Amino acid sequence: MISLNYRDPRPIYEQLEEKLRRLILSGAIGEGERLPSVRELASQLAINPNTIQRAYRELEQAGFIYSVPGKGSFAGKLSGVDEGRRRELREKLAAVWTELLQLGEDPETLLSLIKEVHPHD
Repeated sequence: MISLNYRDPRPIYEQLEEKLRRLILSGAIGEGERLPSVRELASQLAINPNTIQRAYRELEQAGFIYSVPGKGSFAGKLSGVDEGRRRELREKLAAVWTELLQLGEDPETLLSLIKEVHPHD
C-alpha cells in the first residue's frame, strides 16, 4: 500500500504524508475509513512511530484526516480540506508556472499540459 523512497531528499514524514494524501484524494482510502494505527504503520514500514505521528498530525491540520481518542485516525471528508491547502497549492502552481516561463517555456505549451491533465474543459 505505502512504500517510501529512502533516496528521496524529502523527510520520510513528508513522503508518508503525500502518499496518504494521494490515497485519500483518489478514494483508495474512503471517507471515514480507519487508517492504520501509528504502531501498525511504523512496524509495517520499519520506521520510528514519531515519524508516523508527525505525518498524521500534518494531515489532520490540513483536514485530510481526523482523530478519535482511543479509536484511531480516520479519513475525513474531502470537503473538510481547508482553504489553506488550496491556497498553498495555488501558490506552488504559480511559482512553478513563473519559473517555467522564465526558463523560456511557451505559455501555450503550459496551457495544453493543463488541458492534458484535466481534459474536461
